[in-house]
Amino acid sequence: MVPYSDGLYAVRIFQLIFKKRFPIFKICSYLCASFKRKNMHNLIKEVQEEHLNKEVPDFKGGDTVTVHYRIREGNKERIQPFQGVVLQVRGSDTTKTFTVRKISDGIGVERIFPLFSPNIEKIVVNKRGAVRRSRIFYLRGLQGKKSRIKEKRV
Repeated sequence: MVPYSDGLYAVRIFQLIFKKRFPIFKICSYLCASFKRKNMHNLIKEVQEEHLNKEVPDFKGGDTVTVHYRIREGNKERIQPFQGVVLQVRGSDTTKTFTVRKISDGIGVERIFPLFSPNIEKIVVNKRGAVRRSRIFYLRGLQGKKSRIKEKRV
């Protein structure tokens, strides 16, 4: 790998993380060798702040959301909506993820989305749920009308 100027190293990091899926420690060790005047923690924070500018609605466990996710099939690209109940939101900053559960043909389907993924087109909050917990895994064991979540009154 060739060292880059200060303006281009963030672009190179983005390519390494999201396209080639290099482990983060390899990227950080490479950058620390290239830019000895900065420590690794500052480099990671600097790269993460670039990706935090995405507009994300405020939601939590129990809310019903629709995630419009970009899917590539060969050389075609389409947007597929995935609507369901948020089971949990975990992580912080750019590593934040959320789990969405929906029932499809009587089978429960759960999907974990990275919040700041470039493949997420938009997130729409359909309903606010009135739940007492932030992680509602007990929904997995409920069926039928018992699995409904009351809507929060505003």
